[in-house]
Amino acid sequence: MSKELPDSQHIDLKEQIQSQLCSFGARLRELRLKRGWTLEELACRSSLSKAFLSRLESGGRQASIAAALTLSRIFGVSLASLFESEPAAVPCVVVRAAEADTRSVNGLKYVTLSHAGRFFNLQPIKVIVPLSRRGDEHYQHDGEEWIYILSGALTLSLAGKTYDLEPGDAAHFDSRQPHRLIAQGDRDAEVLLVASPVAVAGHALLPLVRQHRAIPVPAFQRFPPTPDIMPAARLRRNQLKVKKTKPTNPNKRKDMP
Repeated sequence: MSKELPDSQHIDLKEQIQSQLCSFGARLRELRLKRGWTLEELACRSSLSKAFLSRLESGGRQASIAAALTLSRIFGVSLASLFESEPAAVPCVVVRAAEADTRSVNGLKYVTLSHAGRFFNLQPIKVIVPLSRRGDEHYQHDGEEWIYILSGALTLSLAGKTYDLEPGDAAHFDSRQPHRLIAQGDRDAEVLLVASPVAVAGHALLPLVRQHRAIPVPAFQRFPPTPDIMPAARLRRNQLKVKKTKPTNPNKRKDMP
């Protein structure tokens, strides 16, 4: 038998929900204005109606998971950042050297340099690519990566091409392209890698690929694929079409006039 919440707790819960909706709406409006978009432009980009977006920004409507995911993709931010006040939640994350935990996976050794994945898009990692690493498996997943060679020599194999890198060199690439890090020379390669699992707004998107990563990310940083965005021209045509249908009488026979 379920128990009803006391009136005071019920009111507090409603106030918390409304506060969260207003916070989400304010964040949405902030992101839209930063990009100089009108509500109509955002509607065209997201395939969500202008009226729906307006109510989201005012806190009068709750976003579905699909709508929130689509908007996070459009703005190029993490899903959590739409609901969290980032500066208040995690103003600064410090990882001490003594806290560094070296892990191994897929022939690589790595150390995570931040534990704030819930609140930030960037994932900084120090990676050691052993000279003895075997295999030629390539990886691809949503987002982008930037690497900086700290020591050793490295070959970046990317989409059928190879790039030889030495200490001080850097490379920035679309991680939806098949890629692999290969140590060269007579020593392991040490690399600073910064990954962003969210595509940047305005970036030319490739078709979404199966998420196949050499280094796994925490589950809360994985973003399921969002539906294809409806082309703006087709969206406008659909918005202009207002279908008026007469209510049908289920008791009326088809052969009656």
